[in-house]
Amino acid sequence: QVQVVESGGGFVQPGGSLRLSCKFFGDIFAVNVMAWYRQAPGKQRELVATVSSNTGAVYAESMKGRFTISTDNGRNTVFLQMNGLKLDDTGVYYCNAEGLDPDMKRASWWGQGIQVTVAS
Repeated sequence: QVQVVESGGGFVQPGGSLRLSCKFFGDIFAVNVMAWYRQAPGKQRELVATVSSNTGAVYAESMKGRFTISTDNGRNTVFLQMNGLKLDDTGVYYCNAEGLDPDMKRASWWGQGIQVTVAS
């Protein structure tokens, strides 16, 4: 089994900053790609950013210049620094990791979700 420990999130005013973190541990052989997604109220889940050793960091257009994804890959941990937050950034943020399980099979693991609320 894989456990996910998340932290960060909360309430912030427009223009503020938050930092999310997510650590995956347990039955993991290797992690190849880590990512953040978000789901706004009444909308579908969307990609925020991904990061891997092959592609580096890739961002959705609306997050470029405001969000920064980073990893401590040796510890299977991914971070999301969010600056210049807007009302539209409100939602539940999910971390994701893709890699190999101990049986060398491809696997994808998800965090439970972190609430981010941007409001005046």
